[in-house]
Amino acid sequence: MVITGFILAIGSFSVSNEVSAEPQVNRTISIVIDDFGNGMSGTAEMLKLPVKITVAIMPFLPTTKQDAEEAYRLGHDVIVHMPMEPNKGMKKWLGPGALTTDLNDAEVRKRVEEAINDVPHAIGMNNHMGSKVTSDERMMRIVLSVCKERGLFFLDSRTSYKTVVPKIAAEIGVPIVSNDVFLDDVHSVEHITKQIGMLRKHLEAHVSCITIGHVGPGGLKTAAVLKQSIPVMQQNVQFVKLTALINGGLMNDPLVLPNS
Repeated sequence: MVITGFILAIGSFSVSNEVSAEPQVNRTISIVIDDFGNGMSGTAEMLKLPVKITVAIMPFLPTTKQDAEEAYRLGHDVIVHMPMEPNKGMKKWLGPGALTTDLNDAEVRKRVEEAINDVPHAIGMNNHMGSKVTSDERMMRIVLSVCKERGLFFLDSRTSYKTVVPKIAAEIGVPIVSNDVFLDDVHSVEHITKQIGMLRKHLEAHVSCITIGHVGPGGLKTAAVLKQSIPVMQQNVQFVKLTALINGGLMNDPLVLPNS
């Protein structure tokens, strides 16, 4: 796929601070791709990107284990993409084993443990949708407690500005990182390219940026934009997996994805 006009958007990519007299700070980008596990469009293309990424795989789906094994073989980080109830939308959109706020504590714990067991090589977890669950202290206390017991970090996708993940994680002592930029909440090359510009803007004021894209309806477009943008951005920044950011406990600016 050829992305026309793409260089106009990122050709002047720069993350230097002109007024700073301090030594240049190495800036990093961590790419997370959600929704693996169901043979979705763009799966192969994302796994073949020229940098290591973090692959978020939904449990209990037809290609869950296949995608996890292939991602691990290629050196990518693997995390559980845990389905969680949103404020808006239908529960059937979530897929099997989803966490909903009507479940009792024991069932929530059971579902989290089973999801972790179903995704080979998982070293972390993030939320699929989940604006309602990530705003619920009872729910997230259970989720994050299981993550701590199993040695997993948690990536807050920040689908809600009301997220309680930072608060509960600090109480329990779970390593967390947080999303900064959604790449493809609109499935068009123009929008994804614009979001690359948002990523660039974020790095003008921050030393790192976590960005989330998806396989699925817009997966081929997202993969194509990333494939073209990565070599340009590598002139100024380093691409790292989430595990490289965990020790910093990075929490950046909140971002909300509507209807999630």
